[in-house]
Amino acid sequence: TVEQFTHGAYRPTAAEIDRLKGEGRWNNDWEGSQELIYRYFESQGKVRSQLNLNYDEIVAFFQSRYRGPNQGDASQWTGYITQEPLLVDAAYFDQLTAAGIAWGFFSGATRGSACFVLEQRLGLVDPLLIAMEDAPGKPDPAGLFAVVNELEGDHPDRVTLPVTYAGDTVADMQTVRAAQAADPERRWVGVGVLPPHVLVDAAYAEQYRQSLLEAGATVVVPHITALTAEQINALLMD
Repeated sequence: TVEQFTHGAYRPTAAEIDRLKGEGRWNNDWEGSQELIYRYFESQGKVRSQLNLNYDEIVAFFQSRYRGPNQGDASQWTGYITQEPLLVDAAYFDQLTAAGIAWGFFSGATRGSACFVLEQRLGLVDPLLIAMEDAPGKPDPAGLFAVVNELEGDHPDRVTLPVTYAGDTVADMQTVRAAQAADPERRWVGVGVLPPHVLVDAAYAEQYRQSLLEAGATVVVPHITALTAEQINALLMD
């Protein structure tokens, strides 16, 4: 998307995207794309107020690549969302359920995209999901609170039940930190997850790990499946 709207002049690397997300403000990929476009033109001496970028056009182009040309019908999607590697399977969530750990999702993705991955590709049945349309973006913790409230229901010990929240961005860890500040009576444990692209370089993986720790992670794991039910329970006992 950035390449398209810079007329082929700039295609950000994964590291450059990571640096942007490391600022903690760009969890929304549409807004992140727009910001990278602005910053490219600013580096060329232009002023963003004079660029006349059309945000709706940026979103539409992004979605045309992510979902494909038939965006209204998920059964007809052919874009990147149908091809991107899955980092977890349904069995992972089964072992959490078997261990008595309730789970759900707070995602910055649209509900349609998140449901496509969770239900059609992963095979989860009606998972609890708070998506882009349901709450402010991270690091605002409102969406995380909404997930927790739904998971707890009428549980008598709801005030004392601890929460583990896993994510792979600085904004995710800042969300946990904000939740702790807003609800200090509950224990909140942030678990950072290293994205696959950082694992190919040990030095970069360590740098990324440190950024997650500095943003509020209690621990960082190399992939989400390393966060087993046993490890979650061990973290909550520390």
